[in-house]
Amino acid sequence: MSEETMGRRERKKAQTRQALADAALRLFLERGYENVGVRDVAEAADVAVTTLFKHFPSKEALVFDEDEGQEEALVSSVRDRAPGQSVLGALRDHIVSTRGTFPHEEPGFVAMLDLVRSTPALRDYMHRMWMRHEEALAAALTEAFGVPEGDVRVAALAHYVMEIPRLAHDREDPPEAMNAVFDMLERGWGGLEP
Repeated sequence: MSEETMGRRERKKAQTRQALADAALRLFLERGYENVGVRDVAEAADVAVTTLFKHFPSKEALVFDEDEGQEEALVSSVRDRAPGQSVLGALRDHIVSTRGTFPHEEPGFVAMLDLVRSTPALRDYMHRMWMRHEEALAAALTEAFGVPEGDVRVAALAHYVMEIPRLAHDREDPPEAMNAVFDMLERGWGGLEP
């Protein structure tokens, strides 16, 4: 198969995927997430339901872009941190910059974010997508701290760090809330004492 043919096939797949995502978002915003089925989305994109499932494993996945690269960036924030920068400092910088602010100027983004926030199934799916990177973060932390694999302290730290965006997302100032939690992780729980 020639490179040109492969390029065309990949472009066609990307176009189909985008058509499905666009149709899903439009229908979800018009009718509400619970009132739209995968068959409705497939029909709106003019593809078969089986084609839809080749591109998206579930109805919830239709709302989210692939999170390719998120795990790599998370792990890289620990492994490739600046000389002298603490592990928590590097994680703070990465998570606050990638999960604490949103591109509100993009057309449709606020509506999509409102849809996710108002739909329990979508909120839960987004959280599961993010939390699946917890083990990779724990492995990077194990390496960074030079502790034995399976160290419960590293597992706990990875879990707490991964939960920070969820804790902060409904706060008035999510970056400020994230920074407050990172401050507590760096200084210890004693910071809550009067």
